[in-house]
Amino acid sequence: MSANVSEKQARQTAEAARESEWRQPSFGKELFLGRFRLDLIHPRPAPAPRPEFLDRLAAYLRSEVDGARIEREARIPDEVFHGLAGLGAFGMKIDREYGGLGLSNLHYCQALTMTGSVNAAVGALLSAHQSIGVPQPLKMFGTPEQKKAFLPRLAAGEVSAFLLTEPDVGSDPARLGTVAEPVEGGFRLNGVKLWATNGTVATLLVVMARVPEKGITAFVVEGDSPGITVERRNAFVGLRGLENSVTRFHDVFVPEANVIGGLGKGLRIALTTLNTGRLSLPAMCVGAGKRALAIAREWSADRVQWGRPVGSHEAVAKKIAFIAASTYAMESMLDLCCLIADDARNDIRIEAALVKLFASEIAWQVADELVQIRGGRGYETAASLAARGERPSEAEQILRDLRINRIFEGSTEIMHLLIAREAVDAHLAVAGDIIDPEAGLGRKARAGAQAGAFYARWLPTLAVGPGQNPAGYGEFGPLAAHLRYVERTSRKLARSTFYAMSRWQGKLERRQAFLGRIVDIGAELFAMTAACVRAHAERDDRPEGRELADLFCRQARLRAEERFAALWDNTDRLDVTAAERVLAGRYAFLEEGVITPPSDAPWVAPWSPGPSTTEDVRRRLG
Repeated sequence: MSANVSEKQARQTAEAARESEWRQPSFGKELFLGRFRLDLIHPRPAPAPRPEFLDRLAAYLRSEVDGARIEREARIPDEVFHGLAGLGAFGMKIDREYGGLGLSNLHYCQALTMTGSVNAAVGALLSAHQSIGVPQPLKMFGTPEQKKAFLPRLAAGEVSAFLLTEPDVGSDPARLGTVAEPVEGGFRLNGVKLWATNGTVATLLVVMARVPEKGITAFVVEGDSPGITVERRNAFVGLRGLENSVTRFHDVFVPEANVIGGLGKGLRIALTTLNTGRLSLPAMCVGAGKRALAIAREWSADRVQWGRPVGSHEAVAKKIAFIAASTYAMESMLDLCCLIADDARNDIRIEAALVKLFASEIAWQVADELVQIRGGRGYETAASLAARGERPSEAEQILRDLRINRIFEGSTEIMHLLIAREAVDAHLAVAGDIIDPEAGLGRKARAGAQAGAFYARWLPTLAVGPGQNPAGYGEFGPLAAHLRYVERTSRKLARSTFYAMSRWQGKLERRQAFLGRIVDIGAELFAMTAACVRAHAERDDRPEGRELADLFCRQARLRAEERFAALWDNTDRLDVTAAERVLAGRYAFLEEGVITPPSDAPWVAPWSPGPSTTEDVRRRLG
């Protein structure tokens, strides 16, 4: 039932949903342009005083939440929902005037880090409810009446969910099949939504649907409205306690007053919400990194092989160093993003996307290295370890729980393209018509003149900079050399992007592997900067932070240089050709010799509008 759209239409839909204006400065935007604006993030904004809520939450999690039970039963107990509600955890991001706690982004993410370390599914419950569920879009785009009607309920413990994905629609919203047809007093909603986190327990939903002639629109929908059926609870490789649904809407009436932000504004609302909403996912990655570091440290000091603790053997020591340095960098990036988001003086859309991308990828590597350090015990479940009388460290669960973060809220591949689009925005603003095949000669001529003027001013700035001054950034002491590297490399990155645009022009958008490397280099540079800024800010209270920042920067520089080399020396074109041949069946002989389970089921299950034919499996919390 998804709309049939062309590639061009899909791109136009995504482009129309972008925030095209830059009303505030952006460190990330400037970094990709070769301008290292350290002044935008240093000194770091001072955090708000630590709320007493974090101590109460820690005490509750420690005494009342049994992460092993949730993993074993694949279910968060009702009493945990009620306990968290009593603490106010469902209203952490809701303003106090509506009954919430009004926490800063920093303290909210610290709460998620803490919660996720006990059980990642509980962290995902709170994150999906507040970061992308009803509270955040209403906070940013809701009317006063909507806020008064819904936010107090959510702060008190009702659960919300965000419903965008459909069985045949993932990252391509132009093909959205759920329709909201105007009727007297409101809209009639029909469609099926897939992978709705919290969908089985939510009483308030944000639903994205297509309004004829108006476009994708966001609605607040009462979860118990007639015509809504939760058709199944989905199960996954990790996050076993996650309440995730397939939800059907059949002739569901939604009042006109429940439209968020105006007709046709839904996709932009979703993307804008994610600017800060994406910070919740790295918070879970930080928690996993901290837990992995503790397990690796204790195990590697206690376990003896070949007459020495395993952590003293270089092969294992390198893995421990990687875990420690990466965890420091993830936390530094996240804290910095939260602080500048709370400070509200910078546009953080690129920074939030970068920390989501970086943390989800690096945390997965951290968990993989932890399993390797633990050996067979890393592959064994915590329950099995406990049954044998050993400490039940949950290394394999951390790995399973983390895997979804490379897909959640924008897969790594989509994040590469999203960030790359923002990274080349300044170029497209002045030269877009030059590479637009539909632009007439007049538009191309004007674009050429604008581009000439822009590049005449910009290109000379990429030749020299403070990074070439041996005394540059001297206040950072031993870390100054790393910041000089970031400044030089940001200019090199901008030159590489300019050369690629000159070489491939409009075809650059199809060079996804190239763009992915450009973005990954930018992520490393941002992480290096965040680590140095943090270490400098904490130099008196935590001088050992400089050691971790230095270690991380040295590791990151090696990764960045590898990606620079791969920009021009790679197998990208051969890989694409090989993939085309695989899809055409040329290499099907490689699939011989194994037993394939018999199935004639489709890869994507079709759906059709109409009433549900299955039992409603929603969970009532009371």
